[in-house]
Amino acid sequence: MTLPPEFHEIAKRVNNWGRWGADDEIGTLNLITEAVVRAAAAEVRTGHRVPLALPLREDGVQAGLIPGRINPLHTMVQINQELFGPGTVACSDDAVTMGLQAGTHWDALTHVSHSGRIYNGRPASTITAHGRAQFSGIDKATPIVSRGVLLDVARAKGLDRLPGDHAVTPEDLAEAEEFAGVTVRAGDVVLVRTGQIQVYLAGDKHGYGFPSPGLSVRTPEWFHARDVAAVANDTLTFEIFPPEIENLWLPVHALDLVEMGMHQGQNWNLETLSTACAEEARYTFLLSAMPEPFTGGTGTPVAPVAVL
Repeated sequence: MTLPPEFHEIAKRVNNWGRWGADDEIGTLNLITEAVVRAAAAEVRTGHRVPLALPLREDGVQAGLIPGRINPLHTMVQINQELFGPGTVACSDDAVTMGLQAGTHWDALTHVSHSGRIYNGRPASTITAHGRAQFSGIDKATPIVSRGVLLDVARAKGLDRLPGDHAVTPEDLAEAEEFAGVTVRAGDVVLVRTGQIQVYLAGDKHGYGFPSPGLSVRTPEWFHARDVAAVANDTLTFEIFPPEIENLWLPVHALDLVEMGMHQGQNWNLETLSTACAEEARYTFLLSAMPEPFTGGTGTPVAPVAVL
């Protein structure tokens, strides 16, 4: 199925190509200015730190849906080895093989393409097996430290978890924004909670991935209008899966990453944060979510921390 006319109409409305110049490779991360970071630092009141990453383990969230995206294979390569002779200090060392988007991660702007293009109009052919992502690889991303805003869509609806067929709409985001008593502003990193990760935490990783609530194809315009710097949520696929428009696969990825140049994250564990924000009656915080700088990577593991 080719991309339908309504997709291209939305793409035109959210397109940021050239907004920060023809050479730009980081898209909406340009919105995280020094002034934005200074304001974000003022969000810290108690110093309560909430980790948002899943453990990296061999029995992780990946269940084979995406070929080659393997859970971490962790191997010990040294165990108490006296490298410099008997009686010297002994070392233990290990190695890991994994998909860069296997666990809690950021998608780079090069993670998807459509119509032969990636962000800022560059050819998708600039991504190669040996050269990897020539432009807009995850190593090009600037530090993602900004004000975080939790839009707890599930809690705003009085639910523990959204049903698997729920497409999160702009109306849902606005409802969660009102529930939180916040106004999303330029340079914010928005975290959208559906509660879906509870399925994985309960031991059902197949049920976690499918069916899954997620963002609607209508949400990129909401984020674009507010100049959001990045978005992450607590699902495997980020957008609703199966798709809300039959046979239109990953349209939100294409709109966010390719058209808007907005990094997006998946498999973020927002459960403890949801509880903490409810207890403190505030849904904004300082968020540190630094990408690991894999050269030419189309994604990266991340261990985000919210500081309230």
